[in-house]
Amino acid sequence: MRDKGLYSVQAVVKAIDLLEALAQDGARPTVIVLAEKLEISRNKAFRLLATLEEKGLVEQNIETGTYSLGLQAFEMAQHILKSDNLIRLAHPIMVELARKLDEAVYITVMNNDEVLFLDMVDSFQQIKAVDLVGRRFPFFTNAAGKVIKSVSSIDIFGRNSKKRGIPNPKELEVELDEIRRKGVAVDFNGLGDGICAVAVVVRDYAGKVVGALTLLAPSFRMLQGRLEDEVIPSMLEGAEQLSMKFGYSRAYV
Repeated sequence: MRDKGLYSVQAVVKAIDLLEALAQDGARPTVIVLAEKLEISRNKAFRLLATLEEKGLVEQNIETGTYSLGLQAFEMAQHILKSDNLIRLAHPIMVELARKLDEAVYITVMNNDEVLFLDMVDSFQQIKAVDLVGRRFPFFTNAAGKVIKSVSSIDIFGRNSKKRGIPNPKELEVELDEIRRKGVAVDFNGLGDGICAVAVVVRDYAGKVVGALTLLAPSFRMLQGRLEDEVIPSMLEGAEQLSMKFGYSRAYV
């Protein structure tokens, strides 16, 4: 078992080394060149390339026998850069909101019908909601997912609705329509008993949704009056400020 684990780690390291070699400017090496550069056998280099090619991370030019990075590698890089840029721009506004409302504020994004909690600024409250950074949840279970989907073109009545685990697509459609009209989603207990979530979308220069600012707090602190008079207006204002950093204009509504 120990030898197998060690081999697995070495294989991953070599795969990363291979991708780095392909990422060099103008690099379009053959199997022979890569094998020599990575100091591995040609057979092992070929197997690594075949695996990465299957995943779309590597592409082969059949005519020349050379290899280059695949489209999936570039897409992954774009996702990383986008997430990093989103966190960098969102964090100061999250700090401002967290201090103003004294509740935890997150930046969340959608990935494969799941909401991913990217970053958080916590409150100073003694009683807090659980830290969800790095956690994923089905979009239909929480405010962040619902507010993003409410402004996305998705057919939740499709044949795959049951496969995605949506319990009541028609009921969800009605809820998403209401969220779309209000511009904000609020849910209680969606992310756990006693947790209230308030989410508003963030858009880019083309009006496309890039994520959602999401506030999490214990339900007992989220009374209706506070939600309507303080929390929701502040979250909408924060989302508009962040959207403007991405070049968003109301003209795209």
